[in-house]
Amino acid sequence: MLNYEIQGTGPENLVLLHGFMENLSIWDDMIPFLSDKFRLIKIDLPGFGKSRAIAEIQTSELMAEEVKKVTDVLGLTEFHLLGHSMGGYIALAFAERYPELLRSLTLFFSTYFADDEAKKETRRKGLRIIKENLRAFVNAGVPNLFNPNEHDVLEAKIRLAKEIAYTSSVDGVLASQKGMIERPERKLVLEQFEGKILILSGRHDSTVNSEKTIKNLPDRTNIKSYILDCGHNGHWEKPEICASVINTELLHHLPKNLVL
Repeated sequence: MLNYEIQGTGPENLVLLHGFMENLSIWDDMIPFLSDKFRLIKIDLPGFGKSRAIAEIQTSELMAEEVKKVTDVLGLTEFHLLGHSMGGYIALAFAERYPELLRSLTLFFSTYFADDEAKKETRRKGLRIIKENLRAFVNAGVPNLFNPNEHDVLEAKIRLAKEIAYTSSVDGVLASQKGMIERPERKLVLEQFEGKILILSGRHDSTVNSEKTIKNLPDRTNIKSYILDCGHNGHWEKPEICASVINTELLHHLPKNLVL
């Protein structure tokens, strides 16, 4: 089963799924602002952190089933689910199969769109580099995930993101990269899910098309979206603001579609 850790003393369960080449430690900067509001279940996805890769192609559906094994062991039958980037793709797959278990679904710098052909080709080309030199792949890609206007002040966080990515297993990175290429669009999940849906996006995100993601959201009263002044990694770039939105939105109500 996947490695997981539990923190927090709050009354509601929030399951946190990290992104590509990350692990459960990415939430550390946000934990102080969340831990008295939620019981936080942080999971290492297959091939990352202390969890082993489980297949040659780790699809969102396959990884969602592994997450389900953790929530089953913990006896969770009503909880909030949040996923960063690739973790968001997995959260969508989970919500598609088990909507009755979720109080809310949060796409944290993620999208419900499938990769377009150009993005798929970029991922395919990346497979060779990952096999030959994961460290070079990390060094080339990770800095681009942060707000380019703040690389100087974010230098320590960029270095931390690289160090975490270096610990990923090559098998896990390859399998997850292949899985992301195959993932389908899941806008229908947002159209049908009855719980709260929260979207946090970055104005300077070079990985997820935030404008397209927000613009094409279904017009439903249970969906709220926020655009923050950061890149792809709000958990490192704007941890307190991200946590504040999560606390307020999942536990209370705010006006729709705010820009922060």
